[in-house]
Amino acid sequence: MLEGILLGLGTALSFKNMLMVIAGCLIGTFIGMLPGLGPMSIIAIMIPIAINLGDPSAALIMLAGVYYGAIFGGSTSSILINAPGVAGTVATSFDGYPMAQRGEAGKALAIAAIASFCGGTVGAILLLGFAPALASVALLFHSAEYFALMVVGLSAIAAFAGTGKVAKAIIMTIVGLMMATVGESALFNAPRFTMGIQDLQSGFSFITLAMAMFALPEAFHMVLDPRRSQAGGAGGGSIRSLMISRQEAKQIAPVIGRQSIQGFLIGVMPGAGATIASFLGYAVERNISTAKEQEQFGKGSIKGLAAPEAANNAACTGSFVPLLTLGIPGSGTTAILLGALIALNVAPGPRLMIDRPEIFWSVIISMYIGNLVLLVLNLPLIPYIAKVLAIPRNYLIPFILFFTLMGSYIGQNNETELLILVGLGVFATILRFADYPLAPLLIGFILGGMMEDNFARAVNITDGVSFMWQRPGTLVLLLVGAALLIIPALRRRRAFAKERAEARRKGVADGS
Repeated sequence: MLEGILLGLGTALSFKNMLMVIAGCLIGTFIGMLPGLGPMSIIAIMIPIAINLGDPSAALIMLAGVYYGAIFGGSTSSILINAPGVAGTVATSFDGYPMAQRGEAGKALAIAAIASFCGGTVGAILLLGFAPALASVALLFHSAEYFALMVVGLSAIAAFAGTGKVAKAIIMTIVGLMMATVGESALFNAPRFTMGIQDLQSGFSFITLAMAMFALPEAFHMVLDPRRSQAGGAGGGSIRSLMISRQEAKQIAPVIGRQSIQGFLIGVMPGAGATIASFLGYAVERNISTAKEQEQFGKGSIKGLAAPEAANNAACTGSFVPLLTLGIPGSGTTAILLGALIALNVAPGPRLMIDRPEIFWSVIISMYIGNLVLLVLNLPLIPYIAKVLAIPRNYLIPFILFFTLMGSYIGQNNETELLILVGLGVFATILRFADYPLAPLLIGFILGGMMEDNFARAVNITDGVSFMWQRPGTLVLLLVGAALLIIPALRRRRAFAKERAEARRKGVADGS
């Protein structure tokens, strides 16, 4: 192992590969900032360039840099204009955008950059030390366990609902699950619920739905509320200090530590990835916070911002464990990277560490260097990036609409997608005015498809639903999901009983 690490260091620190790291990080960061252009699109476009490099190590280092650079940069559009173009940064917008609205865009971007750096660095260190061992753990997870993991993710919806909105959050989750059933699936070869629209045969596009749920309602809300559109950016166009106080640093340090480890472990499991890691990270931190801190989640909590950013970057690094050690893609993006490896005549899997150690170890070491490059590149740029919020809102509205429509059109390349986007955007705006949380709908949509596919495979293997109690790992995860639903309900019931008891004592005292 030590020989492999030294060989990887020599390969990763060569002049050519250092340039590849910097180039990949730069391209990924700027692509991640543009809503609608995720890492999958740009990596697919850059595969021919990578192949022409001739060196598999340099090619994979550059493509990996694009991947985690896009996740790193994807938080920018989520925080500044509430337009998460990458699924892994949806949870970032829950508290990042409210911070920007109250004039703390610089601080929000700084926290996101630091949490992303820490998550990616911890992930790279864990990957360096435990990749071979973690590969055997990943093999223990099958379709049944992945189905249960999706159930855990859906059970955490209470974390995305404000006080007294749990019922509304459940309704929105069900709507999201229903939308996930549109199109073909693992259970049915024929299209379902497409209403005769051929463009819906492959289902709703995530990019379209994300833009419709977050970016379009924001633009419509500005139009419908003239006072907001006439005002400048958040904080009246002023950009406050980027500095994080010592007290705030103490608050987010344990959050970043916990979610870096949790996010990495989730990323190791093939099929989980940065999206689930960010949602679960947000949910866990909200559930373990005090009642006073929980009220701040969704309103600009620094913990609510740091948790998903640390988790998604650590998961992004962790997803390379099954790719490099087992040859199993952990997400759509790593599936494209797998195709790039095969095109470069490199066979990923258990033999990669033995046959091509310079590729295996240089990619891992380049991740640590890449995260350092991303931090150095992004922190100095924050004051300039944050000035987007100094633009008057009546100019910012067309900017949001342009990137929203462009992102949706590029994703599917057809006009029907724009009509679906506008229709869903109007629907989301009505729901927003009715005070329904929109995040659970997107969570239900993202997890619904994966949950259905894994459920279908598990049922086919066991000829029934007995897998839920026959496999210990599945049973444990399902019990965790049940606990996530029951514990918040019990906590609310206890708080309600306490309030009633205090009111009764007060009434008795007033009567006497």
